[in-house]
Order: sequence, then C-alpha cells, then structure tokens
Amino acid sequence: MTKVRTCFDSIIMPLLLHRPLTPVGEIGIWKITEAESFFLEGLELSQAESQQLSLIKGNRRLEWLAARKLVHLMSGRIKRMAFLKDQFGKPYLPDSNYEISISHSHGLAAAIAAPVSVGIDIQRIVPKIERIAHKYMRPVEMKSILESSRIEHLHIYWGAKEALYKAYGRKKLDFCQHILVTPFDFNPDGGSFAGQVAKDEYHVHFDLKYEFIRGFVLVYAWEK
Repeated sequence: MTKVRTCFDSIIMPLLLHRPLTPVGEIGIWKITEAESFFLEGLELSQAESQQLSLIKGNRRLEWLAARKLVHLMSGRIKRMAFLKDQFGKPYLPDSNYEISISHSHGLAAAIAAPVSVGIDIQRIVPKIERIAHKYMRPVEMKSILESSRIEHLHIYWGAKEALYKAYGRKKLDFCQHILVTPFDFNPDGGSFAGQVAKDEYHVHFDLKYEFIRGFVLVYAWEK
C-alpha cells in the first residue's frame, strides 16, 4: 500500500463503506453488482491467481474477484499488485509494508489494510450460527450473551475469531483455546472490544470493532 483515500474519489463503484483507520490504514466494502467479465478485463491476474480462480465455482468467483479489485483500488496504485501467499497461505502484497485481509459473503466483499497485523470478516446474519457456537465460544464469552440479542452477539464473536485467525495467519488455531475475546456488552449501533491470539511463543493483543450493515455483521481487528 502507498496511500489511502485516493482513487475512490474518481471511480464510481457500489461502495457500502470506505473509511480510514486510526492511526493509519483503510477499510472498504463493495456491494457486487458487476458481471465477472468486468473484473477479468481489469485485474490482470497472475498465473497463480488464474489457477486458483479456476477451482472456484458459482457466485464465490465474483466475490473472490471483487475482493482483489477492492484491494487494488484501496492501494492507490496504477499497476495492480498480485496477491501472493506466504508459507502458511496468508495473502500479502509484494513491495508493500501494508498487511491485508479480505472477506466475502453473499454479494459483499470487504478488505482491510494497515502496516500491522489485521483481519476482517463479514457475514450475513442467520439463525444457524447457533449450531456451531459450541465450537468457538468459551464459557466466559457465552455468559456475556443476552437472549434478546443472542444471534447477533454470536455472530460478532464468530466474526472476531475469524478476523483474529486471519491476522495470525499461520493456521492450526483452536478457536476456544488460542483465540480469546474479552467479553463485551452487545450494542446494536456497533462497538469496540478486545481480543488476543495466544499460542506457543505468539501472544499478541488486538483491538476489534463491529458494526451492522444491511443484514450483515462486519468485524475487523488490528494489532495493538
């Protein structure tokens, strides 16, 4: 990344959200309305990216492409940087001091970029989140949930742990044992909270934020 809040001013696109992070960084969400050809004509995918795309089917192809287009526009660069992957499979941009994270769900693509470890998750709110709550919720986290906002609160915790997992970027994390979220009160207007990833010699604290957008919950994390 070079600078933020540049090319968006002159490009018409269906942005639901675009803002800087404090003290530095950027976050964006794109509502996908374009055809696949729009992205393929403008992205100039690398050979590795083209091969990866060939394995993706259905609407997830559009979400995959839109996330990469969004990150490119956020970068402010004329020539697009291909998404590369490190030894653990975490995406990064060559020749950039910004770390990136992306997420996509049901026609939305989200991205975050900053010069520290970051992670992002966007999910459509659905009742079936209850089915997997036992796989990622610690007892102390579950105690913070009120019945009146149970589904939304569970989604925030899930999004937080997904974002922290991506920020860590080395896989093989237990969502209950290694990803710890400080219990927080639910606020329908959004809010801030804290979390950490603690595994072996890695022990890093993160700030997190969440907000609700058109039936989706967005959660993002950045290293303190």
